[in-house]
Amino acid sequence: MINVLLVEDTKMGRDCISGYIKSSDHYTLSAVITNAGMAEMTCMRMPIDLILMDYRTENNEDGISASAVIKRNMPKIKIIIITSMTSIDLIDRARSAGVDSFWYKEAGDEELLTVMDKTMAGESIYPDTTPVIQIGNAASTEVTPMQLEILRLMVKGYSNPAIAAELHISVNDVKWHIKELFEKTGYTNRVSLVGDVINKEFIVPGL
Repeated sequence: MINVLLVEDTKMGRDCISGYIKSSDHYTLSAVITNAGMAEMTCMRMPIDLILMDYRTENNEDGISASAVIKRNMPKIKIIIITSMTSIDLIDRARSAGVDSFWYKEAGDEELLTVMDKTMAGESIYPDTTPVIQIGNAASTEVTPMQLEILRLMVKGYSNPAIAAELHISVNDVKWHIKELFEKTGYTNRVSLVGDVINKEFIVPGL
């Protein structure tokens, strides 16, 4: 069996991806953690063959940065970045970090298990282009990276002051970005916007 470590800080994401792994007869879910910064220590404590690493995890930990450290110290461990963030620089950063493969949660051309199989066979699977996802009236290409980060924290239920503290910006900046998001998407309230993002973010093809 291939031992898998899942690094994902949202319950819905964990449930979806865990279901994928449990449907396979040659992968076993060895550990689930919510913080990318703990991934290397987890790999030191137990045998891990493959890491499914979300791009942004608990405490705003960067999954790509954590992956770079693991690939440097434990190069035999395969890593797949899994994300719903659509900024093109993430793909470039993942390649530079030595990440083996990259999979979009909601817009992958191939199912996750297929990407896992190919990665374990030595292939490097990356999307040709960044997918465009519709959020209300706006395409994801119209939403800035900062606004995507704010959306991610809104989905987690963060208040404006909590978002400001997490991203090291002012509360007024947070309010301005949210106002921009409302104008771009056509939504007039937080609940509707977050509801749409939740529906888009964790749809896993084929589940």
